[in-house]
Amino acid sequence: MSEWLISLEGTEAGHTLAMWLALLAAFLHAVFGALQKGRHDPWLSRGAIDISYCLMAAPFALFVVPWPEPHMWPIFGVAWLIHVAYKLLQATAYTKGSYTVVYPVVRGTGPLFTVIGAYLLFGEVFSLTQWFGVGVLMAGILGLAVYNLRHLETQRETLNLALGLAVATGLFVALYTTYDAYGIRATADPFTFLAWFFMIDGLVMPIIAFLRWRSLADRPAPAPLMARGAVGGLVAFFSFGAVMMATRLDKVGEAAVLRETSTVFAALIGWLVLKETVGPRRIALMALIALGAVIVEMGG
Repeated sequence: MSEWLISLEGTEAGHTLAMWLALLAAFLHAVFGALQKGRHDPWLSRGAIDISYCLMAAPFALFVVPWPEPHMWPIFGVAWLIHVAYKLLQATAYTKGSYTVVYPVVRGTGPLFTVIGAYLLFGEVFSLTQWFGVGVLMAGILGLAVYNLRHLETQRETLNLALGLAVATGLFVALYTTYDAYGIRATADPFTFLAWFFMIDGLVMPIIAFLRWRSLADRPAPAPLMARGAVGGLVAFFSFGAVMMATRLDKVGEAAVLRETSTVFAALIGWLVLKETVGPRRIALMALIALGAVIVEMGG
């Protein structure tokens, strides 16, 4: 399968597959967010998810995929540091601010920084039409954040800190997207990068989560938390794997923008599954996000 995927790099078929992979990643990222939302402390949820995908990836990394080339070890090291910083920022932002406000700010700033990073690292250039599409998509995502902010009833005293952390998290989303795209292109077999990345990446947050769980006066039962973590780990594996494969097959910036349609899928899941109310303003903002993604894809 690796040889077939590599043969598609830079081709029209590769471009099409990358588009569908990025959209799959967007949908799965929204599912991932729904699994995290509201049930457990975000630090505990992240720890359960990380230990799950670490254990899932270990057999593949150690016994299935080709062993990483020597030059990959420092790449894995830098990627690990970036992701640890990202997850610490994200968990802190979620503890300081409402999920419905923080999440759109993170996802709205991420694609802008990623497009800039893809230009600096890979020399990717967006057309004026595509830049217009990025603007439309960001307007829709950040519009959702403003809409949710106006209806916010809790955590207003830490709102400024939460928004600052959300923007910083968006910067790290862009940083890990562009750097991981560099990493998956640096190895002969893309599945080598994915398997080893997930095994290494899942080593830190479980320790932090366990220490936090042990310090809580009212500790949640481990079994339901780990069950949710196992599902989240599986979803994370396919979500991240899909977008990383898309960045190897085609442009990093386009994959990053398409992934941010996850906000649309998240709203749809909230409406259809969680039975949340979706009014006309939110529908209009969701349409803006989808329109922006279409403009970016068609303007390339």
